[in-house]
Amino acid sequence: MLTSPISLKSRKELDAGLGGAARAWLDEALAEAAHDAARTTATPDTPRPEASSYASPPWELRYAAAGRHCGPEHADSVRSLLLVEAHASLSSVTRLYEQGTAAERRAVLLTLHLLDLGDTALPLVEDALRANDTRLVAAAVGPYAADHLDRHAWRHAVLKCLFTEVPVTAVARLDDRARGDAELARMLTDFAAERTAAGRPVPEDLRTVLALTAPADEGDHPARPTAAPAAPAPTEES
Repeated sequence: MLTSPISLKSRKELDAGLGGAARAWLDEALAEAAHDAARTTATPDTPRPEASSYASPPWELRYAAAGRHCGPEHADSVRSLLLVEAHASLSSVTRLYEQGTAAERRAVLLTLHLLDLGDTALPLVEDALRANDTRLVAAAVGPYAADHLDRHAWRHAVLKCLFTEVPVTAVARLDDRARGDAELARMLTDFAAERTAAGRPVPEDLRTVLALTAPADEGDHPARPTAAPAAPAPTEES
């Protein structure tokens, strides 16, 4: 199970952790990505190689090979750097997501907020939120989702985290978006009641999020519930 949010390393941090061969490989990969971006900027009306499902630009092949050359522990960060350097378009990130492994999909999700895509990449986030892979779910509720998911979809994304035991620390701007959200509070209460009725534990994170839903005018530090909401107890007959 995922225990902490996924973070990306800067190029400086990567260089400190990579060996000489891996750094050289990354230099070449980023140069290819930058070349592709520059060519597109210089001739915007010329179709990119990525327009064909049979011919991808060289940096996309590097994207898939990042774990092999730089190590799985650095792959997310390397892939993110490539996407940013290439100014990856929607068609490119969609192809990399749809054809990629879970690790390659995760890197796309982690980088969406750094690309100039507006809300056009929301279908990728929505797809990840339907998955049961907790690392995909955690990556899907990052800054891009915070900026672009509508309130209904965002609430269900929070519930997905609780259901799959993804820590809510992975949810970007949780405090901001949950504050004063009475509908989210209702959904959380219903979810807790269902768990209690089924004899299942209520996630501690649910209490955390429920406390955040208190309206701001109730104070800067709303009281944290001491117990999970439960189904109403039956009345005692006299």
